[in-house]
Amino acid sequence: MTGLPTYQYLAPEQFTLSDDEFARVGKLLHTRSGILLGDHKRELAARMLGTRARKKGFSGAAEYLAHLQQDAQSTEWNAFVNAFTINHTAFFREQHHFKILADFARTRKGPLSVWCCAASTGEEPYSIAMTLLEEAGPAQAKPSVWATDIDTQAIEKARKGVYTFERAKPIPEALMKKYFFRGKSSKSGLVRVKPILHDVVQFETLNLVAPTWPTTEKFDAIFCRNTMIYFDKPTQTRILERFAPMLKPGGLLFAGHSENFTYLTKAFRLRGQTVYTLA
Repeated sequence: MTGLPTYQYLAPEQFTLSDDEFARVGKLLHTRSGILLGDHKRELAARMLGTRARKKGFSGAAEYLAHLQQDAQSTEWNAFVNAFTINHTAFFREQHHFKILADFARTRKGPLSVWCCAASTGEEPYSIAMTLLEEAGPAQAKPSVWATDIDTQAIEKARKGVYTFERAKPIPEALMKKYFFRGKSSKSGLVRVKPILHDVVQFETLNLVAPTWPTTEKFDAIFCRNTMIYFDKPTQTRILERFAPMLKPGGLLFAGHSENFTYLTKAFRLRGQTVYTLA
Protein backbone atom coordinates (compact mmCIF):
# COMPACT_ATOMS: atom_id res chain seq x y z
CA MET A 1 0.00 0.00 0.00
CA THR A 2 1.25 3.51 -0.73
CA GLY A 3 1.06 6.60 1.41
CA LEU A 4 1.71 4.75 4.68
CA PRO A 5 4.78 5.66 6.80
CA THR A 6 7.68 3.28 6.11
CA TYR A 7 8.17 2.56 9.82
CA GLN A 8 4.52 2.06 10.70
CA TYR A 9 4.66 -1.74 10.93
CA LEU A 10 8.30 -2.26 11.92
CA ALA A 11 9.47 -3.27 15.38
CA PRO A 12 12.08 -0.91 16.93
CA GLU A 13 14.87 -3.47 16.40
CA GLN A 14 14.15 -3.40 12.67
CA PHE A 15 14.79 0.34 12.28
CA THR A 16 17.93 1.07 10.27
CA LEU A 17 19.86 4.13 9.09
CA SER A 18 21.85 4.58 5.92
CA ASP A 19 25.40 5.92 6.20
CA ASP A 20 24.16 9.29 4.97
CA GLU A 21 21.33 9.41 7.50
CA PHE A 22 23.63 8.48 10.38
CA ALA A 23 26.09 11.18 9.30
CA ARG A 24 23.24 13.71 9.22
CA VAL A 25 22.21 12.68 12.75
CA GLY A 26 25.76 13.25 13.98
CA LYS A 27 26.04 16.63 12.30
CA LEU A 28 22.68 17.86 13.60
CA LEU A 29 23.42 16.64 17.14
CA HIS A 30 26.87 18.25 17.21
CA THR A 31 25.62 21.56 15.83
CA ARG A 32 22.71 21.70 18.24
CA SER A 33 24.33 20.42 21.44
CA GLY A 34 28.08 20.01 20.90
CA ILE A 35 27.75 16.26 21.58
CA LEU A 36 29.85 13.93 19.45
CA LEU A 37 28.01 10.85 18.16
CA GLY A 38 30.20 7.75 18.17
CA ASP A 39 29.73 4.84 15.76
CA HIS A 40 28.66 2.66 18.69
CA LYS A 41 25.48 4.76 18.95
CA ARG A 42 24.24 3.76 15.49
CA GLU A 43 21.63 1.26 16.72
CA LEU A 44 20.44 3.72 19.37
CA ALA A 45 20.11 6.41 16.70
CA ALA A 46 18.16 4.08 14.40
CA ARG A 47 15.71 3.08 17.15
CA MET A 48 15.28 6.65 18.32
CA LEU A 49 14.67 8.10 14.86
CA GLY A 50 12.41 5.25 13.84
CA THR A 51 10.30 5.55 16.97
CA ARG A 52 10.00 9.33 16.73
CA ALA A 53 9.32 9.24 12.97
CA ARG A 54 6.49 6.76 13.50
CA LYS A 55 5.05 8.76 16.40
CA LYS A 56 5.13 12.02 14.43
CA GLY A 57 3.76 10.45 11.24
CA PHE A 58 6.90 10.82 9.10
CA SER A 59 7.73 8.27 6.41
CA GLY A 60 11.16 7.56 7.87
CA ALA A 61 14.43 8.93 9.19
CA ALA A 62 15.11 11.13 6.17
CA GLU A 63 11.80 12.98 6.49
CA TYR A 64 12.23 13.28 10.26
CA LEU A 65 15.71 14.77 9.89
CA ALA A 66 14.47 17.14 7.19
CA HIS A 67 11.82 18.39 9.63
CA LEU A 68 14.51 19.19 12.22
CA GLN A 69 16.68 20.94 9.64
CA GLN A 70 13.79 23.06 8.41
CA ASP A 71 12.44 24.09 11.82
CA ALA A 72 15.04 25.16 14.38
CA GLN A 73 12.22 25.98 16.84
CA SER A 74 10.47 22.61 16.63
CA THR A 75 9.70 21.06 20.02
CA GLU A 76 10.90 17.79 18.49
CA TRP A 77 14.47 19.00 19.03
CA ASN A 78 14.03 18.29 22.75
CA ALA A 79 13.23 14.62 22.13
CA PHE A 80 16.09 14.37 19.60
CA VAL A 81 18.75 15.75 21.96
CA ASN A 82 17.36 14.01 25.07
CA ALA A 83 17.80 10.63 23.35
CA PHE A 84 21.57 11.10 23.16
CA THR A 85 22.33 12.62 26.56
CA ILE A 86 23.97 10.52 29.27
CA ASN A 87 22.34 10.76 32.69
CA HIS A 88 24.81 8.74 34.74
CA THR A 89 24.91 10.48 38.10
CA ALA A 90 24.74 9.83 41.84
CA PHE A 91 24.54 11.62 45.16
CA PHE A 92 27.99 12.72 46.38
CA ARG A 93 29.68 11.19 43.34
CA GLU A 94 33.47 11.80 43.45
CA GLN A 95 33.12 12.50 47.15
CA HIS A 96 36.46 14.28 47.55
CA HIS A 97 35.03 17.23 45.61
CA PHE A 98 32.42 17.84 48.31
CA LYS A 99 35.10 17.88 51.02
CA ILE A 100 36.99 20.47 48.94
CA LEU A 101 33.78 22.46 48.44
CA ALA A 102 33.04 22.41 52.19
CA ASP A 103 36.56 23.60 53.04
CA PHE A 104 36.29 26.27 50.34
CA ALA A 105 32.92 27.47 51.64
CA ARG A 106 34.43 28.19 55.05
CA THR A 107 36.91 30.62 53.45
CA ARG A 108 34.30 32.69 51.56
CA LYS A 109 32.30 35.65 52.77
CA GLY A 110 28.58 35.94 52.21
CA PRO A 111 26.22 33.30 50.82
CA LEU A 112 27.89 31.13 48.19
CA SER A 113 26.53 30.69 44.69
CA VAL A 114 27.39 27.63 42.61
CA TRP A 115 26.53 26.71 39.04
CA CYS A 116 26.06 23.01 38.36
CA CYS A 117 25.98 23.00 34.56
CA ALA A 118 25.29 19.30 34.00
CA ALA A 119 22.61 18.76 36.62
CA SER A 120 21.08 15.64 35.05
CA THR A 121 18.33 14.26 37.33
CA GLY A 122 19.35 16.39 40.30
CA GLU A 123 21.57 14.23 42.48
CA GLU A 124 24.65 16.43 41.96
CA PRO A 125 23.11 19.86 42.59
CA TYR A 126 21.26 18.59 45.66
CA SER A 127 24.57 17.18 46.96
CA ILE A 128 26.17 20.61 46.38
CA ALA A 129 23.27 22.32 48.15
CA MET A 130 23.49 20.02 51.18
CA THR A 131 27.22 20.65 51.42
CA LEU A 132 26.74 24.43 51.33
CA LEU A 133 23.84 24.40 53.80
CA GLU A 134 25.90 22.39 56.28
CA GLU A 135 28.64 25.04 56.16
CA ALA A 136 26.30 28.05 56.37
CA GLY A 137 25.76 29.43 59.85
CA PRO A 138 22.21 29.94 61.17
CA ALA A 139 22.48 33.72 60.77
CA GLN A 140 23.81 33.55 57.21
CA ALA A 141 21.73 33.97 54.08
CA LYS A 142 21.02 30.77 52.20
CA PRO A 143 23.46 29.69 49.49
CA SER A 144 22.17 29.26 45.96
CA VAL A 145 22.72 26.58 43.33
CA TRP A 146 21.86 27.18 39.68
CA ALA A 147 21.34 23.73 38.19
CA THR A 148 21.14 23.42 34.41
CA ASP A 149 21.09 20.68 31.81
CA ILE A 150 20.22 20.38 28.13
CA ASP A 151 18.01 17.32 28.80
CA THR A 152 14.48 18.62 29.42
CA GLN A 153 13.24 15.29 30.84
CA ALA A 154 16.13 15.06 33.30
CA ILE A 155 15.53 18.60 34.55
CA GLU A 156 11.85 17.87 35.04
CA LYS A 157 12.70 14.83 37.17
CA ALA A 158 15.25 16.87 39.13
CA ARG A 159 12.67 19.54 39.93
CA LYS A 160 10.40 16.90 41.48
CA GLY A 161 13.19 15.76 43.79
CA VAL A 162 11.87 12.22 44.24
CA TYR A 163 14.29 9.27 44.37
CA THR A 164 14.32 5.61 45.31
CA PHE A 165 16.00 4.46 48.53
CA GLU A 166 18.56 2.75 46.30
CA ARG A 167 19.50 6.03 44.59
CA ALA A 168 19.65 7.79 47.97
CA LYS A 169 22.01 5.27 49.61
CA PRO A 170 25.14 7.47 49.31
CA ILE A 171 23.48 10.21 51.41
CA PRO A 172 24.70 10.08 55.05
CA GLU A 173 21.90 9.22 57.45
CA ALA A 174 22.10 12.55 59.30
CA LEU A 175 21.65 14.46 56.03
CA MET A 176 18.86 12.11 54.95
CA LYS A 177 16.87 12.91 58.09
CA LYS A 178 17.52 16.63 57.76
CA TYR A 179 16.83 17.14 54.06
CA PHE A 180 14.49 14.35 52.87
CA PHE A 181 11.01 13.02 53.58
CA ARG A 182 10.66 9.23 53.58
CA GLY A 183 7.70 7.90 51.63
CA LYS A 184 4.93 5.93 53.31
CA SER A 185 2.19 3.60 52.08
CA SER A 186 2.04 3.87 48.28
CA LYS A 187 5.23 6.00 48.36
CA SER A 188 7.16 3.45 50.38
CA GLY A 189 10.67 2.98 49.02
CA LEU A 190 10.92 6.60 47.88
CA VAL A 191 12.38 9.77 49.35
CA ARG A 192 11.53 13.38 48.51
CA VAL A 193 13.60 16.52 48.92
CA LYS A 194 12.39 18.81 51.72
CA PRO A 195 11.67 22.50 50.98
CA ILE A 196 14.75 23.57 52.99
CA LEU A 197 16.89 21.88 50.34
CA HIS A 198 14.67 22.31 47.30
CA ASP A 199 14.46 26.09 47.77
CA VAL A 200 18.24 26.45 47.45
CA VAL A 201 18.34 24.97 43.94
CA GLN A 202 16.98 26.62 40.81
CA PHE A 203 16.61 24.25 37.86
CA GLU A 204 16.68 25.44 34.28
CA THR A 205 17.22 23.95 30.83
CA LEU A 206 20.42 25.26 29.26
CA ASN A 207 22.51 24.35 26.21
CA LEU A 208 26.23 24.89 26.84
CA VAL A 209 26.90 25.58 23.15
CA ALA A 210 24.10 28.13 22.83
CA PRO A 211 25.40 31.55 21.70
CA THR A 212 24.23 33.16 24.96
CA TRP A 213 23.49 31.93 28.48
CA PRO A 214 20.57 33.38 30.46
CA THR A 215 22.59 34.82 33.35
CA THR A 216 25.12 37.53 34.10
CA GLU A 217 25.73 36.25 37.63
CA LYS A 218 29.22 35.47 38.87
CA PHE A 219 29.65 32.27 40.85
CA ASP A 220 31.93 31.13 43.65
CA ALA A 221 32.22 27.73 41.96
CA ILE A 222 31.20 25.95 38.78
CA PHE A 223 30.69 22.20 38.61
CA CYS A 224 31.17 20.86 35.08
CA ARG A 225 31.93 17.21 35.71
CA ASN A 226 31.94 14.33 33.23
CA THR A 227 30.46 16.55 30.53
CA MET A 228 33.38 17.82 28.46
CA ILE A 229 34.24 14.25 27.44
CA TYR A 230 31.25 14.34 25.08
CA PHE A 231 32.57 17.43 23.24
CA ASP A 232 35.45 17.88 20.82
CA LYS A 233 38.50 19.91 21.89
CA PRO A 234 37.49 23.21 20.18
CA THR A 235 34.06 23.05 21.87
CA GLN A 236 35.66 22.29 25.24
CA THR A 237 37.98 25.27 24.89
CA ARG A 238 35.18 27.66 23.95
CA ILE A 239 33.08 26.59 26.94
CA LEU A 240 35.99 26.88 29.38
CA GLU A 241 36.82 30.38 28.18
CA ARG A 242 33.17 31.36 28.64
CA PHE A 243 33.28 29.98 32.20
CA ALA A 244 36.25 32.14 33.22
CA PRO A 245 34.46 35.53 33.43
CA MET A 246 31.56 33.88 35.29
CA LEU A 247 33.73 33.00 38.30
CA LYS A 248 34.32 35.35 41.19
CA PRO A 249 37.97 36.01 42.13
CA GLY A 250 39.38 32.88 43.75
CA GLY A 251 36.49 30.78 42.43
CA LEU A 252 36.79 27.09 41.63
CA LEU A 253 35.95 24.95 38.61
CA PHE A 254 35.27 21.27 39.34
CA ALA A 255 35.91 18.76 36.53
CA GLY A 256 35.28 15.04 36.19
CA HIS A 257 37.85 12.44 37.21
CA SER A 258 38.74 11.61 33.59
CA GLU A 259 38.86 15.21 32.33
CA ASN A 260 42.00 17.32 31.92
CA PHE A 261 41.67 20.98 30.99
CA THR A 262 45.32 21.93 31.52
CA TYR A 263 46.26 22.08 27.84
CA LEU A 264 42.98 23.47 26.52
CA THR A 265 43.11 27.04 27.79
CA LYS A 266 45.31 29.47 29.70
CA ALA A 267 42.27 30.80 31.57
CA PHE A 268 42.54 28.12 34.29
CA ARG A 269 45.29 26.40 36.21
CA LEU A 270 45.05 23.07 38.01
CA ARG A 271 44.73 23.37 41.77
CA GLY A 272 44.63 19.61 42.29
CA GLN A 273 42.24 16.63 42.35
CA THR A 274 40.54 17.77 39.11
CA VAL A 275 39.76 21.19 40.60
CA TYR A 276 40.83 24.33 38.74
CA THR A 277 41.12 27.99 39.63
CA LEU A 278 41.46 31.09 37.47
CA ALA A 279 44.97 31.57 36.13
